Amino acid sequence: MKILLVSRIDLPDALVFARQVKGALEKESFSVILDADTAMAIGENGPPFREIDADVAVVIGGDGTILRTVQQLRHQIPLVGINWGEVGFLADLEPGEALEFIRHLPAGFSTEKRMRISLFHNGRHLGDALNETLIVTARPAKMLRFSVIVDDVVAGQFRADGLLISTPTGSTAYAMSAGGPIVDPRIQGFLIVPLAPYLLSSRPHVIDSNRRLEIRLESSKPANLVIDGQQTVELGSSGIIEVRRAEEPACFIDARRNFFEKVDNKLRKL
Repeated sequence: MKILLVSRIDLPDALVFARQVKGALEKESFSVILDADTAMAIGENGPPFREIDADVAVVIGGDGTILRTVQQLRHQIPLVGINWGEVGFLADLEPGEALEFIRHLPAGFSTEKRMRISLFHNGRHLGDALNETLIVTARPAKMLRFSVIVDDVVAGQFRADGLLISTPTGSTAYAMSAGGPIVDPRIQGFLIVPLAPYLLSSRPHVIDSNRRLEIRLESSKPANLVIDGQQTVELGSSGIIEVRRAEEPACFIDARRNFFEKVDNKLRKL
């Protein structure tokens, strides 16, 4: 089995653990591939993501490291995260149990698909998001005006500091902090959450992903679009952002962590 091993590189103890995991797996005849950044950080060589061919990915880090890995994969492969962050909601394993779990992967495992969203601006593909995309003014302390269009019908018009378009997976991230609901990740839908809307009637919406969803910018102020907190795209002051369900969902190895149990343990008991 070929394992892609990715680690956050800003914490020395995470890199030490990555070396330990690599050594232990290679002793058991696993083929371990390090991505270029992780390899450089521990003094080895590794290919860029676009050249990697592996059976599964093991990611050491928090949610940011996992989101970045999902974004950079050429094709989505089964992934499991080892929590080396603060909350690590997407990381199902703790360091003490990780090696034992990984050793048993060749015997078979189940996976859970997580919907991603594809984003287009005036027809141009901007990228895909596993958690959310944020549309926000390029100038601080300025409001934007939006129209939300569903199946060619204007479903809402409002002014706000910004707009979050989230997946169900991202409902426990920025969208939750902004007042959105927690959504079962098995639901295939788009979550729309205005940030600090001017009118009390501007409420979050959950929209079926089979519908055609567009966000129309109607402000003279320039806006930016941020994808999973990793990539920023300048939108200008007008245009239409089309939101689609991505063709390739993210694929997580099932570590037998119930979603609602994680909500209780990682969010309510922090």
